[in-house]
Amino acid sequence: MASAAEQMAANMSWGAFGKATELRQRILFTLGLLCVYRLGTYIPVPGIDGAALRDFMEQASQGLGGILSMFTGGALGRMGIFALGIMPYISASIIVQLMTAMVPQLEQLKKEGEQGRKKINQYTRYGTVALATFQAYGLARSLEAGSLATDPGLFFQASTVITLVGGTMFLMWLGEQITSRGVGNGISLIIFVGIIANVPAAIAQFLSQGRSGAIHPAVIIGVIVMVIAVLAFVVFMERALRKIHIQYPRRQVGMKVYDGGSSHLPVKVNPAGVIPAIFASSLLLLPTTISTFSQSSATGPVMSTILAYFGPGQPLYLAFMTGLVVFFTYFYTYNVAFKTDDVADNLKNQNGFVPGIRPGKRTAEYLDYVVTRILVLGSGYLALVVLFPEILRSQLAIPFYFGGTSVLIVVSVTMDTIQQVQSHLLAHQYEGLIEKSQLRGKRRGAKKGTARR
Repeated sequence: MASAAEQMAANMSWGAFGKATELRQRILFTLGLLCVYRLGTYIPVPGIDGAALRDFMEQASQGLGGILSMFTGGALGRMGIFALGIMPYISASIIVQLMTAMVPQLEQLKKEGEQGRKKINQYTRYGTVALATFQAYGLARSLEAGSLATDPGLFFQASTVITLVGGTMFLMWLGEQITSRGVGNGISLIIFVGIIANVPAAIAQFLSQGRSGAIHPAVIIGVIVMVIAVLAFVVFMERALRKIHIQYPRRQVGMKVYDGGSSHLPVKVNPAGVIPAIFASSLLLLPTTISTFSQSSATGPVMSTILAYFGPGQPLYLAFMTGLVVFFTYFYTYNVAFKTDDVADNLKNQNGFVPGIRPGKRTAEYLDYVVTRILVLGSGYLALVVLFPEILRSQLAIPFYFGGTSVLIVVSVTMDTIQQVQSHLLAHQYEGLIEKSQLRGKRRGAKKGTARR
């Protein structure tokens, strides 16, 4: 038998969506702010030579075609006011989360509830400003070194830093507004829109190569099939769970005795999400990104050797990418996403236990054993999804424009947003049922009163 919530979810239709006025307003609010973000990517930073920038970006597309360009939605290629994108905020939040797991003072703040969460958010904002300032200054100096500034000097550096840091902080505010008053996670949706915005141009370029004869039609069909297969595989793995049976004993409240119940503790195959892929890609693309705006004559032999062996698609790049993805998957899961000691303590406080396992330390050890085995599959899946497009592009020369990290982000954000929309529709249906029951109660009361008169 399906539950009431499952039956209501199955009965959802466009008619129910049309009646949910609050949900419509939230969706329109979200779309409006995302349009503001896309407009901002076309507003250029003052003092940039546009023609020289376009020529430079065509030559340096390999370095900037990586994770930074993906997260900025093309704003970095146009040197718009959102050229840094939301990456400084993401980096700062990940760093603060990792420090929260390792620094006792921050861990204590996290346990203080709402006040502690606000304090941690404040530290994250401070970290965002610091990272954005550092990156903006480095970008300004790199623009000057590449002869892309019309009037280089202190004024150009100050104006570039102020503009880029202000753009990042504005994007952070947009994301918070979407999260609180719209639908979905605002920061994730901003990254999602930045990725999707580049897809139509990539598809048009891909199909034009097929029409011109540069790519065989069989390759085009094969790439389309591979994209669909990769997306289906990512959706399947992101929804995959390992359910641990939890038993609750019988309890007595006053004179009543309640029977013990049972439930399941869901453990995702990939508890860390897309964070390991972002971290690994950022670290490995750092040498390429640093040298992108540098002149070729200024690149030393050490940097040239690093770029030769650790460039995208090289064997050492693929090997280190695999190692970093596996490392960050385990590190982030055990320190942030799924802390087995905390889960075991929560189960003990709720009088829950795993059948055959003693509560407390034994339960934590059992959860460690289960999560470690699950992460073998989860980390391997992440590494495969991240490396597969790189291998297709570099080793097999197949124009696969969708990166593995972008696939993970697109699928995760889409699933999360759809789930939130369904939650809003379910809440609207529950409210409608409550209103109907209240109206029926009033009508019955009115009929009884009339009969008594």
